[in-house]
Amino acid sequence: MTLIKHASKYTLVGILEWAVDYLVTLALRAWLMPIEPANVIGRMVGAGLGFWINGTHTFASENSGIGRRQFARYAVMWILTTILDTWLLRIVDQQSDFHGVAIGKPFVDFLCGTIGFFLSRHWIYKHKPPRIIETATPDTD
Repeated sequence: MTLIKHASKYTLVGILEWAVDYLVTLALRAWLMPIEPANVIGRMVGAGLGFWINGTHTFASENSGIGRRQFARYAVMWILTTILDTWLLRIVDQQSDFHGVAIGKPFVDFLCGTIGFFLSRHWIYKHKPPRIIETATPDTD
């Protein structure tokens, strides 16, 4: 599939995933939960949805799929981007207030989503095609 088709599907799934993440994070923050755990919980809810839809629809092909290997790769990527995302949001939260977080979160999430797209396309959902080993046939002359 072309880069544009992958990016289009990933963006649509990402909007849904992000909306869930955003609403959960802001709801928890509004209920006076610190931004760090609120953001992690929001990202976890959105990530579960995104992993499944992207694995079964966005990047689905003969050479891709979802399984243990893909989940492990996704978990590594998710943990690293969540650390980056939460660290950046903490800076925004310290420099402003709830409204600053509400405005800044989309920009921070877009950055992490872009990183996630390229990792998903080229590393997470890829299966290595089986190696075909040709065996020598005996010469019958």
